[in-house]
Amino acid sequence: MKLVFAGTPEVAVPALDALIASGRHEVAAVVTRPDAHAGRGRRMVASPVAQRAEAAGIEVLKPVRPRDPEFLERLREIAPDCCPVVAYGALLPKAALDIPARGWVNLHFSLLPAWRGAAPVQHSIMAGDEITGASTFLIEEGLDSGPLYGTVTEEIRPTDTSGDLLTRLAFAGAGLLAATMDGIEDGALKAVPQPNDGITLAPKITTEDAHLDWATPALRIDRVVRGCTPAPGAWTTFRGERLKLIHVQPVPGRDDLAPGVPAVGKNSVHVGTGSYAVELLWVQAQGKKPMRAADWARGVRIGDGERLGD
Repeated sequence: MKLVFAGTPEVAVPALDALIASGRHEVAAVVTRPDAHAGRGRRMVASPVAQRAEAAGIEVLKPVRPRDPEFLERLREIAPDCCPVVAYGALLPKAALDIPARGWVNLHFSLLPAWRGAAPVQHSIMAGDEITGASTFLIEEGLDSGPLYGTVTEEIRPTDTSGDLLTRLAFAGAGLLAATMDGIEDGALKAVPQPNDGITLAPKITTEDAHLDWATPALRIDRVVRGCTPAPGAWTTFRGERLKLIHVQPVPGRDDLAPGVPAVGKNSVHVGTGSYAVELLWVQAQGKKPMRAADWARGVRIGDGERLGD
């Protein structure tokens, strides 16, 4: 089939690579978000998908809005059979959805209908799920509600951050998306409606969502930290400044600390929660680089009566 691939961040690159390498399909063009400012110099940088496509000699389309007439006209000229999508980052209008004969097929990083929305991996970890996965589905105008083509499952490991899990899902999902394209071309795959039960939503994680409440149980603190790593980053406050928590570990059995109260040992920092303590392993103080929590604590010299979340 002739394909136009839509995607933007690094997590979409494995799927693009899989389609380029498949040998069965022609990736005629790539649609991605416009170049954006990045780095200390704030220079304009192309998206990871754009960079990969340009290296492969593939035409790159960067509409400001997918409803722009120039973009829609170019898409009609290319006349793709199908448009696979991975984390493109913009809402596709009906005028665009109607162009490819076999529609737009999205790779979504959850087992739909669970976790429809922008942040399925983060919400899955924060909710304490043990299993997640990826799904391919035909895009409709609703939020991730279109009929399903296929799924692949992935175990959530006890120490997974959203970054860890998303990396694994990107590669597992790449194979699923390539197989879905094959099945659509062969006629072997037919999209089936999503179940009506089990629907959960996964809106974008905000900075406030990542604000730790030390009165919640240790397992909740751990899940929020892992779910918000690497972005937007779980945080608390200390002496009125923001402190990012990068890696923590629950300490079952230590229940002698009130929520937010730290206990600094020679090589450890424990903090009380609504259940038992968590150990801070890696933190990042405001304006500083990430460091071991024990080194941070020695540097700030936490005094009696001080607490996190002040």
